[in-house]
Amino acid sequence: MSGGTIRWQVLVFAWLFSVCSVDGQVAYSIPEEMSKGSIIGNFAQDLGLDLKRIKSGKARIYTEDNGEYVELNKDKGLLLVKERIDREALCGQTAPCAIHLQITLEDPIEFYTVTVEINDINDNVPSFKKGEMKFRISESAVVGAKFALERAMDLDVGVNGLQRYSLKPTDNFNLKLNEQNDGSKNVEMVLQKALDREMQQHISLTLTATDGGEPQLSGTIRVEISVLDVNDNAPVFTQKIYKVTVSETARAGTLLSTVSATDADDGPNANVFYAITNTLDDVPRLFHIEEKSGVVSLKGNLDFEKAQLHEIRVQASDEGGLTDSCKIIVEVTDTNDNHPSINIMSKTNSISENSKSGTVITILNVQDNDFGENGRVTCEIGETVPFLIEKTSKKIFSLVTESELDRETASEYNITVTCSDEGVPSLSSSVTLTLQISDVNDNAPVFERSSYEAYIVENNTPGVSIFTVKATDADWKQNARVSYILEDSYVNGVPVSSYVSVSADSGVIHAVRSFDYEQIKDFRFCVKAQDGGSPPLSSNVTVKIQIQDQNDNPPQVLYPVQTAGSVVAEMVPRSADVGYLVTKVVAVDVDSGQNAWLSYKLQKATDRALFEVGSQNGEIRTVRQVTEKDLLKQRLTVIVEDNGQPPRSATVIVNVAVADSFPEVLSEFTDFPHDKDYNDNLTFYLVLALAVVSFLFITCLVVIISVKIYRWRQSRILYHSSLPVIPYYPPRYSDTLGTGTLPHTYNYEVCRTTDSRKSDCKFGRAGSQNVLIMDPSSTGTMQRLQSEKSILDEPDSPLEVSCFE
Repeated sequence: MSGGTIRWQVLVFAWLFSVCSVDGQVAYSIPEEMSKGSIIGNFAQDLGLDLKRIKSGKARIYTEDNGEYVELNKDKGLLLVKERIDREALCGQTAPCAIHLQITLEDPIEFYTVTVEINDINDNVPSFKKGEMKFRISESAVVGAKFALERAMDLDVGVNGLQRYSLKPTDNFNLKLNEQNDGSKNVEMVLQKALDREMQQHISLTLTATDGGEPQLSGTIRVEISVLDVNDNAPVFTQKIYKVTVSETARAGTLLSTVSATDADDGPNANVFYAITNTLDDVPRLFHIEEKSGVVSLKGNLDFEKAQLHEIRVQASDEGGLTDSCKIIVEVTDTNDNHPSINIMSKTNSISENSKSGTVITILNVQDNDFGENGRVTCEIGETVPFLIEKTSKKIFSLVTESELDRETASEYNITVTCSDEGVPSLSSSVTLTLQISDVNDNAPVFERSSYEAYIVENNTPGVSIFTVKATDADWKQNARVSYILEDSYVNGVPVSSYVSVSADSGVIHAVRSFDYEQIKDFRFCVKAQDGGSPPLSSNVTVKIQIQDQNDNPPQVLYPVQTAGSVVAEMVPRSADVGYLVTKVVAVDVDSGQNAWLSYKLQKATDRALFEVGSQNGEIRTVRQVTEKDLLKQRLTVIVEDNGQPPRSATVIVNVAVADSFPEVLSEFTDFPHDKDYNDNLTFYLVLALAVVSFLFITCLVVIISVKIYRWRQSRILYHSSLPVIPYYPPRYSDTLGTGTLPHTYNYEVCRTTDSRKSDCKFGRAGSQNVLIMDPSSTGTMQRLQSEKSILDEPDSPLEVSCFE
């Protein structure tokens, strides 16, 4: 019984007790399993005792053998449950169950008898000693046979004890209870329906014992019944007729068939034995059957011409003599003993990959000397290839293409053609044909990349290799031979071929000229990859060349401007405070990146403690307060340096006048000892230069007019003659490393012609002039003036020569 049910019963019966007092006796009735501390009764009230008497008489409980289940509460005169009381442990099956105790008092001595009756509650479930019972009963057992079952046990008494049994299911058995002299009941299982092992070999029943408590409790036991067999079934063949086909060449021992009969009985009664019952024909001589397995095999030699059909009668019997029979029909077939013969009538060893589907490759003649199905032949290709076999007549087969061919996927095929007849077993012959696939130029070259980008440092050596483009062609031999061609295009109006060239065989791109980052930073062009097929196939790729900067240009000072013969000074008042901005050195560098990052440093100064130069901005400021003691004339040398490797620099002289008035500065700075000499020298050089320039101009004018007249006369002579035109190359004509750059100290005449007898040519002159002006009052200051723009930036550059018809 669960703890919840017991507590519920305790609550119901805790206060249902009866009290009687006769001559110093009292009796109480309580349910079992009451909790510790529960009240049994008020003995002081029931016995008429005063609480003071109970305390003064030192009331106590005396028990003989019932243990300490009850205790006194002297303050209230109550009997309490000291320990939980289990009626089954205390009294077993005895009823009624009671605890007898005496309460004693002193001064004077008195004692009283108390009886506590323990009432049963339904706290025990009916149970069986075993979990299951097993029986072995023959299927021939008669109806009414009895089988004893185990009895259940319930520790509770009265209505809470065991009351009834039930057995389920009741298809074959029912339950019978027999009353015993001691009041107990014997439980028997009675067979009410005959057993059939073939229908049901095992029966499972459940025996349930139920008590009469509230709520009802029950226990179960499984009853397992095994039904024993009786030989009441004959063997039965799975088939009444078996059919077997065997070749006449089958050898002795060949397995033909296996017959099978089953017996529904069990054990020895289910053993089946097989035998051939033919007596009047050759069946016993030709065939054999295994007695226990039913395997039928060939014992003699068959002959299709003597008998095409044999009928074998087989009997199956069990140990009880019950039998069944069947028959085996053996059909003898003719032997397929000739292989197909394959002959090649026509064959192609090579075929183009662009051949159309259905192109005939080989014609085969196939023959088989057998008859009927044994002589009927079919041919097929075993592997997966783009070919198929077509039957054009009874004995002629053609091997044709099934789909388009691709030499790049497979350049050669080994085609195995297998021809088989329809005999059993089938005989076959094979032939292997080797076919070469010839190439067609159907694949254009493919570049490894969709576009290329390469870098080259400026001032490179002409002819240096920049990088390599690579293209592949999936075709073969000549069709796969790739050539590289530089596509015609222009960069700033100049053909790209004057910048780069490409090797036709290797795809290596070379620089034709030396690049200048300040003139051109990048350019693009196309390279074509063309195969050697007919017609050729090609593909293009875009190439971008990035020119990387070198530190090849020194900084150029824009301010202050250095002029010859004159002195420019910055004036600083004597009242200038610390940080006074004197002037700012402005310089630029035509390089880029870190090569153009400029820094400024003060190299020399009349008084280094008075001025400083900003390293990043070139600002010249005073470091301290200007005083009367400071010199009026201050000379500063500033170095401007870039951040390239190696760094390049320029210097500039800055004259500073520390004065408050302009006349004071003018008087000081005009008193230079070299001014008069310098002016005299300058006048002499100017007159000399003017004379030289005038002479050169007149000389050039005369030469040009003479040449024009001479060429006009020559053209008139050639116009009336059949002599070829020979281009004229002036003396000292040269081409530096193929770049087209001419020395700056010469003038050259360049002529281009296409066999025209009338040509008008432009004459080139030196591309640029450099003028270097030195200030005699400075040390190392240079001002560079460039008179003309770059050749690459001007479409009408002096080195570009055009010829017109």
